[in-house]
Amino acid sequence: MERKIFFTGIIFLIIFFSLFISGCGSLTVSELNQNKEKYLGEEISVTGIVTNTIKIGSLSGYTLKDEKTDETIAVKSSILPEEGEKITIKGTLMKDLVFYYILVK
Repeated sequence: MERKIFFTGIIFLIIFFSLFISGCGSLTVSELNQNKEKYLGEEISVTGIVTNTIKIGSLSGYTLKDEKTDETIAVKSSILPEEGEKITIKGTLMKDLVFYYILVK
């Protein structure tokens, strides 16, 4: 009986720490802007404040702003969060002819 409780506890701890570690891998907008080429084409998580939401037909997105440095990056997304909200998004860093942006599916 003690052995069963011990193994259940170990499994619980492994699951807990796996979830905790996976949630800690978020970049700030400033960190992303310093290393854009490193993350180009990669799926990343970025945390920031939502600003400048826009929706024109099928084109929609917003700007994600670093809360400490005020640096920004464009986000293309069909879901528009509320402006001023602090969020963490997961998407792929892309580049077109003019600027970098994060594509969120």
